[in-house]
Order: sequence, then C-alpha cells, then structure tokens
Amino acid sequence: MDDGGQERQLNIHLDPENLAGVYANFANISFSDYEFTLTFARIDHEIEEGDIPGVVVSRVNVSARFMQELLDAMQDSWSKWSTREGIKNLPEAPPRDS
Repeated sequence: MDDGGQERQLNIHLDPENLAGVYANFANISFSDYEFTLTFARIDHEIEEGDIPGVVVSRVNVSARFMQELLDAMQDSWSKWSTREGIKNLPEAPPRDS
C-alpha cells in the first residue's frame, strides 16, 4: 500500500491515571503456539522464610513477531544505557604536568 511518501507518526494517548506507570521487580514469560505472555509483578524480597509475597502489576500478551521486535528494542536500549554508564564511570585521567 502506497501512502504517497508521507511519513507516518504514532499518536498514542496516555490516560492520566496511567502516567506514573507501575513498578515491577520480577517478570515471567510464558508462551503458546499463538502468543507470548509477559507477567510483571512486585515481589517483597525482604521476607527471609516461607513463601515470598508478590502482586501482579501488569500482564501483556504479544505476538511472536512483536516479541522479536521488543527483544531487539530492549537490546538496543540496554546497549546504549551500558555505554553511557561505562563512560560516566571511567576514572578521570590524572592532571598532566606542563
């Protein structure tokens, strides 16, 4: 389909109640023949005995094609973040005597 050469842009609406997002420190990924399911949870790691309590904060189902695109985007972002952090943590060179 030819769109006349015009560049298309996403116009995504974010409801104010979702603006802050949710915090997750645990994720589980399961799959079927048709889709991947990403389940994000908030886990209380400070419990030392017995079951570890947690609550699911979000669950997202995606197609296999989208899962690959998500993995690629996550790898790209991780690489950029790692490079930036590495540069920030480089030791400073000692001053040069003139």
